[in-house]
Amino acid sequence: MRRRSGPVVGSQRDTEENTTKLPKDLNGLWLVVSVAGVTTGALLWVAGIEDTADLTWGLTTAIAIPPLLVSSFRGITNRTMGVDVIAALAIVGSLALDEYLAGAIIALMLASGRALESFANRRARQDLSSLLERAPRTVTRYEDGSLALRPVEDVRAGDLLMVKGGEVVPVDGVLVGTAVLDDSALTGESRPTVLDPGASVSSGAVNAGSAFDLRATATAEGSTYAGIIRLVREAAASKAPSTRLADRYAGIFVPVALTTAAVAWAVSGDPTRALSVLVVATPCPLILAVPVAIVAGVSRAARMGIIVKGGGALEALGRARILLFDKTGTLTMGVPRVADIQRLGSAGADELIRLAASLDQVSAHVFADAIVRAARERGIALSLPEDVVEEQGSGIRGRVEGRLVALGTAGYVSPDASLPADADEVRGRVTSRGASCAFLALDGSVAGAIVIEDPVRPDAADVIRRLRRAGIERVVMVTGDHPDVASSVAATLGLDEILSERSPVQKVEAAASERHDGLPTIMVGDGINDAPALASADVGVAMGARGASAASEAADVVIAVDRLDRLVDAITIAQRSRSIARQSAFLGMGLAIGCMFLAAFGLLNPVGGAIVQELIDVAAILNALRALGGRSDQRP
Repeated sequence: MRRRSGPVVGSQRDTEENTTKLPKDLNGLWLVVSVAGVTTGALLWVAGIEDTADLTWGLTTAIAIPPLLVSSFRGITNRTMGVDVIAALAIVGSLALDEYLAGAIIALMLASGRALESFANRRARQDLSSLLERAPRTVTRYEDGSLALRPVEDVRAGDLLMVKGGEVVPVDGVLVGTAVLDDSALTGESRPTVLDPGASVSSGAVNAGSAFDLRATATAEGSTYAGIIRLVREAAASKAPSTRLADRYAGIFVPVALTTAAVAWAVSGDPTRALSVLVVATPCPLILAVPVAIVAGVSRAARMGIIVKGGGALEALGRARILLFDKTGTLTMGVPRVADIQRLGSAGADELIRLAASLDQVSAHVFADAIVRAARERGIALSLPEDVVEEQGSGIRGRVEGRLVALGTAGYVSPDASLPADADEVRGRVTSRGASCAFLALDGSVAGAIVIEDPVRPDAADVIRRLRRAGIERVVMVTGDHPDVASSVAATLGLDEILSERSPVQKVEAAASERHDGLPTIMVGDGINDAPALASADVGVAMGARGASAASEAADVVIAVDRLDRLVDAITIAQRSRSIARQSAFLGMGLAIGCMFLAAFGLLNPVGGAIVQELIDVAAILNALRALGGRSDQRP
């Protein structure tokens, strides 16, 4: 089982400091000073004041030494051979061999690279930070018949709020009137959604119509949008994925560069050739281009409502070939609905659903909302139950309008008698089609059965096909449901294997047993019982739009919108970002190694090498920025 190190692996800020070496405002200042130094020195040299030109270039070179020494020392203390070691040697060598122009160009190259990286990181994180910036801070609340402006932290469940046109919905709640909502900031969909009274609304959406009233069902801290913000902050605090990828390649590149420089010096006897080799290898695009590509991928995913907690998760997601699905709320809609009402006595269907819903008004069972909702959709008035007793996992009983009503399993509603033949037939028929039924007894006699289904997502089969086209080789469903229910769901999806009646511990074991050939496994779920498996899998993906917060906290990737096809988007974005990161690394290393050999044979002097390396760095970073784009993020 993989031990999860959690967010203490390292912060994005630490990673940024290690790569940029200076705060972003000083990066810009360094670039301005370097440009001014190189330009001023060139003008002085043209004017014939060569000594002053060399002094200007020398000072420009010297400015680069402190940040390079700091970053090199960090690399040595962390036992990593960072590419900044090459840059430091090249800078010092330029001063020692009086190659002041070459040193100044290296300094300009370093400054421009850091500035370009800072720009790329800010551009890539723009979509993540926009979520934080638009978080509502105040609400308009009804108090004693009037409206009052209050801090969002003061909202409590049950408060009646007004959401004005253009405002962000501050907390989760239920609509009192009709609303037109724009979810584009969270879902990537530009089309507004029209919701009717009684519909559930998640915080974070924008009111695209006139003002409406909202009955709060959660505090701001416990609402959907606050959860997404916490996930974004965790993602921003995670170590960039590409750092490990870059370090792997740097472990090969740095020794090659140093060895080539040493051999060139030894064979030619000219230290300038060694300096030319180091200049061409400085700075390696690894430290710039690879993190840019990964951060760009994380940003692009965020635009589509996919929160990736750091680059390590993105890199692993792009390599995965085995995928495990939970069933309920993942492959199915996760919202049970009443599909049928079977009469087993003289009471009519409306009477059965009225009594069952009246009793279930006070139940916390997952089917209770479905039964109550079905009654309200029929326009049936409900009564308040009395003497209610609920047994978890079995059923609920109480009195409704003087009648003894029991709702639950067959054994619960009819404990002292065998189930009637017609009721037993209903149970068998319902189970065979993958549905569930709650039996209803009136005054001790079985009167009916309410058939409840959790329908398969309409796009589930298409998503499975797209996952296979994206490179997923094995798809397994792991569920705690009965084999018959699991088989009925999987029948049309083309899964490779079904693991039913699995406890949370057994789901963890299943995720571990599916690891093959060192390739990461993906576990997708949404409930509290999925959290252990999400935490133990190489990449845990939580369907977080309606899922439990425990699942979102345990997962590496959270799909913050209720769309299964976003899983395909997450995988393809991860694959593309990883591919571009590798391309950028190999592009930079390949060009640099070729030019290093030219420099070793005396075909490139330090100044020419510095100019060539600047072009190599820019090419690698521009290639990495392709990860911000790709095919259209909008799909019907």
